[in-house]
Amino acid sequence: MIFNTEEFAKKYALIYTAVLAVLLIVPLVIYIGLLLQIDEAKVKLSLENQVKQIINSMQRYDNSAKVYHFPRYKAYTAALYDHTYTTVFSSLNFKPNSFTEGFHKKRKHYYYVYTLPKGYYFAANYLLVSTQHTANKIYYFALSVMIAIILALFMFSFLLLKNFSKPFEKLNTQLDNFIKDSMHEINTPLSIINLNIDLFTNKHGSNKYLQRMKSASKTLATIYNDMDYLVKQGRVEHTREALNLGEFISNRIDYFQEVANLKEINLIVSIEKDIYFLFSKTKLQRIVDNTLSNAIKYSHTKTSIEIHLSSNKEHITFLIKDYGVGIENVHKIFSRYYRENESKGGFGIGLNIVKQIIDEEDIHLEVISSLGKGTTFQYTFIKK
Repeated sequence: MIFNTEEFAKKYALIYTAVLAVLLIVPLVIYIGLLLQIDEAKVKLSLENQVKQIINSMQRYDNSAKVYHFPRYKAYTAALYDHTYTTVFSSLNFKPNSFTEGFHKKRKHYYYVYTLPKGYYFAANYLLVSTQHTANKIYYFALSVMIAIILALFMFSFLLLKNFSKPFEKLNTQLDNFIKDSMHEINTPLSIINLNIDLFTNKHGSNKYLQRMKSASKTLATIYNDMDYLVKQGRVEHTREALNLGEFISNRIDYFQEVANLKEINLIVSIEKDIYFLFSKTKLQRIVDNTLSNAIKYSHTKTSIEIHLSSNKEHITFLIKDYGVGIENVHKIFSRYYRENESKGGFGIGLNIVKQIIDEEDIHLEVISSLGKGTTFQYTFIKK
């Protein structure tokens, strides 16, 4: 129930950062692409210039000299090939994959092929000049800018959202304290009402008015317990213990017996004895109370509710079946604040709490319902 400013700011700062980063990084990617094209054009131009220098060197060679010293460069390698692509001379450290005139690339090797006049330069037909080049500087620049953009956006969004949400945190804290105080104030008179009803019944006997009061107080107590569970959620650790499920469920049935009697509903109970399961008593009470109270609430007068508890080697089955109005939208009943029938009252939080518990505890629930015929809730507890 507490509004966490840090969590809120982190969550939405990540979302806003992702959205804005995409919008800003797209132009950056386009810019990087242009830088890479410019960089490649520079490499191509340097190779063309190198080709011209080598050709000038070969043109200056006269046949009177017996040996021609092929130009060698630190950053460039070169090769001469005849018309059959046989090597005449080579200082390359890789094998070209194309001899078509023009600019080529093979992994990190950039090379330029120039077609020579036939039989003029040492019987060579092709001059190839190569250099090794990587665009690492551009990639490092792009990565640095991307990281800077993401970090700046996240920090800006986080600080903005954190400051923006502070008033909501204060308001939420006040509301949370109000609910906790209200819950405490409700519990005391509710306990007094139940106690005095029991004392009056023991002294003067039961009557239909006292039954209605007792039924209403128990319904209110169920709502109170749901609210108390929500208020304490995330703050209180529900410890597990070996529970006698049959005994526990029987006690809860006795608790709701007066509520069922008010509608003349017959509770048909079939419970196996001595079924133990390691579980939280608080969580089990929320499952049983919400399911049974809903079955009574939505059952027709003078009908029956079947309650079964059985066990085998692999799992434990707990089933509550009523013959009431049924459920129209089974997939919606676990949504918080959803109420299928507004006239029946309640806040629509009971089954939402049940859904949270069965998800946390890996309990399988099957709901079978037919309008006008009734509903079955079947819980399956897996033995571990």
